[in-house]
Amino acid sequence: MDRWRLRQVLNGVNGSTALGLVVARAGRARLAPGPRHLLLATGYRLPLPVASAFTLGNVVLTRHDEDWLARRPLLLAHEERHTWQYAACLGLPMLPLYAVAAGWSLLRGSDPATHNAFERLAGLADGGYPLLSARERRRAPAA
Repeated sequence: MDRWRLRQVLNGVNGSTALGLVVARAGRARLAPGPRHLLLATGYRLPLPVASAFTLGNVVLTRHDEDWLARRPLLLAHEERHTWQYAACLGLPMLPLYAVAAGWSLLRGSDPATHNAFERLAGLADGGYPLLSARERRRAPAA
């Protein structure tokens, strides 16, 4: 069994992909198979979350179309790393753990991503996040 199939099975068993499919349906997204056993849910229409893309289990959701996502391979790689995090966290426990990490990042740096361990491990730059928090950018000397 290849490692991507293993991740697919783990996220199928732990319920996180099922949640992703429910959210995709609620957001009237179109589902299509993606690379490495991902499911791409494009055209997502719910207002939250505000991210350009987000992941639940093996489902990568975005408001945009497949071509938009295909032109952003680093973003897709970032979201794919989150799929491994769901597997490592045994699925749905990732959601409260992620919320705690985002809260810590907000307290430490005034934004939910820069000091969030999940976002850092997924690659801040690949996800379109700044490497310095808002607070750190305000303190940095002008070039």
